[in-house]
Amino acid sequence: MSDTITILRCAKNLRLAKTIYPDKIEDYGSARTFDGWTAPVNSLNEIEALLNRLIHDPWLCVVRGELVNAPHSTGIRRLVHPDNETGDQPTLRDVPRLWLAIDAEGIERPPGLDLADLPACAHAALQRLPAAFRGAACLAQATAGHGRKPDLRLRLWFWLSRPTSGGELKRWLKGAPADPSVFGAAQIIYTAAPIFDGCTDYLPNRLVRLPGAAIVQVPPEGELAPPRVSEPRALPKPSDEGASRYAWAALRNAAARVAGAAINNRHPTCLHQTRSLARLVEAGLLTASDVKEAMAEALYQAGKTREEGIAIAAWGLAHPSAGELPEGAR
Repeated sequence: MSDTITILRCAKNLRLAKTIYPDKIEDYGSARTFDGWTAPVNSLNEIEALLNRLIHDPWLCVVRGELVNAPHSTGIRRLVHPDNETGDQPTLRDVPRLWLAIDAEGIERPPGLDLADLPACAHAALQRLPAAFRGAACLAQATAGHGRKPDLRLRLWFWLSRPTSGGELKRWLKGAPADPSVFGAAQIIYTAAPIFDGCTDYLPNRLVRLPGAAIVQVPPEGELAPPRVSEPRALPKPSDEGASRYAWAALRNAAARVAGAAINNRHPTCLHQTRSLARLVEAGLLTASDVKEAMAEALYQAGKTREEGIAIAAWGLAHPSAGELPEGAR
């Protein structure tokens, strides 16, 4: 079976790689628009050949999503949904993929393990993933933080037995040390090695291959299907006794979950909580501005910007969840 991979180049030629100096690290360029194109890939071998080119090009990256205007687009933002403020339309769509990139971070280094031994580090990371991954061939790529921080920080690439959606991957790898954000259609997957300025790379290799089975066996679709959504619980009316207390309890609890979310889960937590609260806004129990302000402050406490909180809340309010009510509002 064949697949494709979407490659992006920053339209303003900003570097999509970190720069490491002797005394500091300069972050990725803040890219907003990109030129994109599609490359065919048919196996892990072809992913490896592609990565061996991309690792030397600090102006390129990849995403899981498929270009809406494939095979080539220019000057696009990474949008899966319309931007209601600007009117910009989606440029990427979520599609099942045969290839998989996992950001495995925050894995404690086993005693005595040399962080410069990338194959050994990758082997240790694989032991923390579901059993299907442990005997499979894998491409292990060191991220910019690997070797500079005490834990393992790797990007692991695999070829799967069937095309698998981002939602399926999130459910399959829930609880594993895998950042779920890279399973989104528009999330940048950085592929370039960091640039070393005034110092030398502390790793002899940044991309290695571990031998094993050519394909990772993905569980059947039924096992990774989303849980069945129960009928939404009826909301109180604004005139009902206790309705205000009910709604504000939900808002406080939602904000607390966002403020306390793990670093790699802040965005999805904010989105999930806001979509749940949208039902309370629709019922007239909360205002949209209440929710936006609460989410902006909560996300700020979690280490992100208030502007991002407002943007996420605006999208979540426009796409209310039909699932369970937020905890604290039951």
